[in-house]
Amino acid sequence: MRIISVNVGTVVEAEWAGTLRRTAIDKQAVGGRVKVVTNGLAGDERADQKHHGSPDQAVYAYASEDYAWWEGELGRRLRAGLFGENLTTSGLDVTNALVGERWRVGSAVLEVSGPRIPCVVFRNWMDEPGWLKRFTKAARPGAYLRVVELGELGEGDAVEVLERPERGVSVGDWFRARHQDRDALRRILAVPGHDARWDELAEQVLDSRH
Repeated sequence: MRIISVNVGTVVEAEWAGTLRRTAIDKQAVGGRVKVVTNGLAGDERADQKHHGSPDQAVYAYASEDYAWWEGELGRRLRAGLFGENLTTSGLDVTNALVGERWRVGSAVLEVSGPRIPCVVFRNWMDEPGWLKRFTKAARPGAYLRVVELGELGEGDAVEVLERPERGVSVGDWFRARHQDRDALRRILAVPGHDARWDELAEQVLDSRH
């Protein structure tokens, strides 16, 4: 399990980028060692601080294996960083990572905090027909991570899973349940100590007969 690309982006003006008309979704690969600071990777900017400025969204990881799947679906090559991720991984099952598990990457420690939820900027950036529906149906969302320990990382670094909850909510189940997948929601409800928001969602999605 390793990092095959480290990607950062700068804010640019773009008419298609939602109401802000600014975005940093275009992440480009960088060489050498990159510092991991409290809010993510040094040099990585965010245009929409309201929706993407949370410490729980400090770093975004996407698997090269999922890119390969999408290349088959879309019929074109997809470069690292195209989906806006900071870390492109290899050999790591990002979708089945558990929320709360911790990774050591280089000298930094990162904690899985949840899935990426696609937005209008991502849709417009990809310029693929029905992109949001297709991305949602595929349920290969990639994972957001928070920074637990500062450090530095770079291309080629190993990813070591330091801790993993004995029972927890996977990134994929979180994503599917948020989009009202009943089976995923039931799996989350079976996890001891699950967040109360899932009970609230269950009241809307599941009726008493199920």
